[in-house]
Amino acid sequence: MAIGLSVFFLYCPTPVTAQELKTSSYGVSYIASEKSYKHTLKKDNQKQMVELKTKMPGLVYDLRYATVNNFVKLPLYPVTTTSTFLRLPAANALQQVQQELKQKGLGLKIFDAYRPYSVTIKFWELIKDERYVANPSKGSGHNRGLAVDLTIIDLKTGIELDMGTGFDNFSDTAHHSFTQLSTTVLQNRKVLKEVMLKHGFTALETEWWHYYWPNNRNYEVLDLDFKKLNKFTQKN
Repeated sequence: MAIGLSVFFLYCPTPVTAQELKTSSYGVSYIASEKSYKHTLKKDNQKQMVELKTKMPGLVYDLRYATVNNFVKLPLYPVTTTSTFLRLPAANALQQVQQELKQKGLGLKIFDAYRPYSVTIKFWELIKDERYVANPSKGSGHNRGLAVDLTIIDLKTGIELDMGTGFDNFSDTAHHSFTQLSTTVLQNRKVLKEVMLKHGFTALETEWWHYYWPNNRNYEVLDLDFKKLNKFTQKN
């Protein structure tokens, strides 16, 4: 128990009781119940999870990990998953991104956002390579509801702008610093990066599609399934 609590306080400045926590075999304490999640909201309502389409009508979802169309070729989420979430500050910022892009006739397509901690463990058990998946001994921005994988679409056609690679391409070509690309691709990446950074997100150098809200260690790791989380957010 002492080990679990020490890790928990490292990651969580707003403590919940030890009885409300679970600790993984990787030493990370996380929230796995609605009760524990509600407790954190009483202390800080900025920690609430927001279903993105509910807040931002017009978003397009292509939730790859609910399909076989991803780099592990397996659905890691229930195939019925139709919702995704971010914490309130990140969701508010993404809404500003959407509004700014809309003025240019552009929109957003979301590949992934909140990811239950148990799914990160599944990824790790399949791959076990930090170049491609998060190490569950740390917990990720996705697990905290603060990271989003996305691209830009043309609102008239719904077609994605050319970013040079697809989502979850792990070659150097996907890096922000890779410049051996067409002028169009470089400009498209620049548009996405500039608008995301303008509204407070941070870019991950190795993945043009991945952005995260800073100071993510101020938020607990979550392992709440999509169905229950969707019902809870609808009630609130």
